[in-house]
Amino acid sequence: MQLRRILLCNFLGFALIASWWLPSVLFWTKLDDDVFFFFNQFISPMYPRWVETMALLNTRAFDKVMFGVLVIMLFFAMVRDKNGSWPKWLAIGLIMSAVGALLGEMLHMDLLAARPSPTVWHDDVNILNNYTFLNAKATASNSFPSDHGVLAMVFASFMLRFADRLIASLSVALAVFVTLPRILVGGHWVSDVYFGALAIALVALPWILCNAYIAGLVERMARFFDATAHRLLPRFH
Repeated sequence: MQLRRILLCNFLGFALIASWWLPSVLFWTKLDDDVFFFFNQFISPMYPRWVETMALLNTRAFDKVMFGVLVIMLFFAMVRDKNGSWPKWLAIGLIMSAVGALLGEMLHMDLLAARPSPTVWHDDVNILNNYTFLNAKATASNSFPSDHGVLAMVFASFMLRFADRLIASLSVALAVFVTLPRILVGGHWVSDVYFGALAIALVALPWILCNAYIAGLVERMARFFDATAHRLLPRFH
């Protein structure tokens, strides 16, 4: 177990959480409002291309495209892994999906304080859906923490643990890209992602990824998938 790395990540996570209750909360409030109001002025008929681009990036269809991109990145992580194999990366993908699903369920158990998105919180603001025919998601009755943010950070964390440096770096960049559209249209506050989701990732994920058990579980699952494939494949000849 990489206890030092776990404790460092946990320290950063709890420091981030503590920053919310310390006087620095003014920083988060100001940052949230400044970012929201700066970009909200561009949600207007005066900026039709920006509006349509933001609407497209906030549709369920785009979410599905990004899921496809994650699958492709997982494939390239396997290809670039000199010691890798499809059973190993299938195991990584399944464990990662299970962790993401578990954290996603925890986010919907009302364990955290509910907070509406800025487009709901503030009055007299521009709402993306008023200026586009696309079915975009720009409002939320509870936007804290960002589920997009948590899932993107789960993916990036697993790639940082198992993939090479290039794929890991691209995964971190992709996590930022995936979470930005919701922030830019007011569907999320900045702190929904870079306080809430990031704090959860720093506290929970190191205990999963920075120990020998996870590597052992991947190896055992990979051996099982490999053995199963060898038993089944002869049936297709």
